[in-house]
Amino acid sequence: MTVESLQALLQSSQHVWRGGETARVVARSSGYAALDARLPGGGWPIGALIEIAPKSDGCGELRLTLPALKSWCQDGRSVAFVRPPHVPYAPALVRHGLTLSSLLWVAADSDKDGCWAAEQLLRDGAAAVLLWSSAQEDRTLRRLQLAAETGKACAFLYRPPVLSHASPAALRIGLSAVDGGLNVDLVKVRGGQPGTLVLPLQRPAA
Repeated sequence: MTVESLQALLQSSQHVWRGGETARVVARSSGYAALDARLPGGGWPIGALIEIAPKSDGCGELRLTLPALKSWCQDGRSVAFVRPPHVPYAPALVRHGLTLSSLLWVAADSDKDGCWAAEQLLRDGAAAVLLWSSAQEDRTLRRLQLAAETGKACAFLYRPPVLSHASPAALRIGLSAVDGGLNVDLVKVRGGQPGTLVLPLQRPAA
């Protein structure tokens, strides 16, 4: 067998892994071009746990996800808010283009119940679940990750601002407010580009 024929065989075989190749990441655009450029697949990875740790409550952590949530609503998919620190304000969500009939609000009594509810929603067809939780146990985080993989959904986990513990999350983001925008610290980006960038927060259409 010649070198040329061997190379052709290797290239045509589906059973040979080539070092320069990586698995394609399915993603949904975040709505922010600068952020998408840093993320594998060009957006929020589907089937993944995404940890978001705002430095302070209300710094823009929800608005970071609103463009993607709007696109899922436009597709007729459901989006769930589990144990948010405040009651979701429907008029504001509508102004940002979200469809109320596509939204679920789960006011779980405990952190444990919230994690359980989020896991079920991820498995059962929600496009995205936004969960506010302080859970750090590896088993809990892995169950959320597995549920996101099973349901091909995005699991956004909003947590306290410390990201020092280990986590199976594909993406870990620290957030803080800056004038007119949001400072985004990409602490962990599996297959992407860690680092810091500043995003202008999108305003709802008039």
